Amino acid sequence: MPGGRLTQQERRQIALGLAENLAYAEIARGLDRPTSTVTREVMRNGGPTAYRADLAQRATEQRTHRRRRTASPGTQAPPQPHGRDAEAVREYEEAFATVFMEAGLPKMTARVLVSLHTADSGSLTAAELVQRLQISPASVSKAVTYLEGQGLLRREREERRERYVVDADVWYQSMIATAQAHTHLIEVARQGVGLLGPGTPAAARLENIARFVDFVRENIIRAAEQAREVLHTKPGTDTPDGTAEPGPDRS
Repeated sequence: MPGGRLTQQERRQIALGLAENLAYAEIARGLDRPTSTVTREVMRNGGPTAYRADLAQRATEQRTHRRRRTASPGTQAPPQPHGRDAEAVREYEEAFATVFMEAGLPKMTARVLVSLHTADSGSLTAAELVQRLQISPASVSKAVTYLEGQGLLRREREERRERYVVDADVWYQSMIATAQAHTHLIEVARQGVGLLGPGTPAAARLENIARFVDFVRENIIRAAEQAREVLHTKPGTDTPDGTAEPGPDRS
């Protein structure tokens, strides 16, 4: 399997594959590249509808130039803790951000979320995010506001500055917020049942929407609560179903 950076010809093949509505995996097979490489390339360069091979090539050259300039003597980034490979960590963070972008997060917001999750402290200040991602304070503020609204981080006051935190409860709170947001849809759908007349085809359709979404919402909440209990249960204690969680020395 070829390694290294994508060539301009490979980028043209990716653009052709997208124009033919091919899946990322199929495009990757044609290039003999991992699917993640193609996914990351497309998502960092406008997404499947806006990807352009020439623009992607130029953007890559500019990023390479910026990295070389940043890596000049006296401006090198501090070494990674725990002996980590800085380049491998950077590539992983890009791949992780791509996953969030595919799920609908804006690019800069995804990068901020990944930085918080890959920081050993699980928290960073605005200044630390600016330095880490080389972006403006305004970009950090916009991303943080969005993530807080989705329940994907929380703020803590630290003297005269704020610290943005992700912890064990962040994903639980986000899932609960998402599930509760469906409540309004359920209510509005059921209002339509009364308006359109029970027993009519349109009313039956709306009732099915309400029942389906309500069922899914309740199960998301139940699953989130069960998962939270399991994750917070220490080995050797009882799990939510009343059975003992095995300790490290038990099979």
